[in-house]
Amino acid sequence: MVASIEQPRQTVTDLIYDRLYRQVIENELPPGTKLSEAEVARTLGVSRQPVRDAFYRLSQQGFLLVRPQRATLVAPIAVEAVMQALFIRTALEVATVTAAAEQGTDEDFDRLDALLEEQARAVQADDRMGFHRLDDELHRQICALAGHEYAWTLIREHKAHMDRIRLLSLSFTAHDALAEHRAIVGAIKARDADAAVSAMRHHLSRIAGSIARIHQTNPGFFDQEQI
Repeated sequence: MVASIEQPRQTVTDLIYDRLYRQVIENELPPGTKLSEAEVARTLGVSRQPVRDAFYRLSQQGFLLVRPQRATLVAPIAVEAVMQALFIRTALEVATVTAAAEQGTDEDFDRLDALLEEQARAVQADDRMGFHRLDDELHRQICALAGHEYAWTLIREHKAHMDRIRLLSLSFTAHDALAEHRAIVGAIKARDADAAVSAMRHHLSRIAGSIARIHQTNPGFFDQEQI
């Protein structure tokens, strides 16, 4: 009998990091928001050290600007970081969607169709966070049925800067994203790898237009040196 591998327990720092990370990505803490170690510690009922450690981790990822003797700020959206994430994600997802089209089973395709139906309901209900989670799940499933679920782990580690844009854009892109998902899944089911790759590239590349549109309405959200 193979012993189960015990998952490491989350530390207080992990929990604080996860909470702040989600709030930054989901724009509950928009760019420019001031954060205080003391206030966060008091709100969460913890000491300042794990908050300081979480701030440091987020700053290393480019999400916080930690300034000695001054307020810590939520960092502006860095377009360069978004485009770097896009490059990595496109390279990996082109490979996985190709494999998915070549070796997916009918059972795999049924799971993708079910996710599309859930996405359609989320769009109809204007459930943007729900759609975002289902969007991620569709892409994860494509990696999994391709036999490369580890690729989604790599994508998830690099896509956070993209997610800041994606979540801001869902008010005007959700219907298009759903249509693009249907095109990707349709090509996979038809076992047309070339069409699947083309549909995936189109789907991921549309983030550039979202950046331009969001910048028009929220210029203060961006690192102005990169616009």
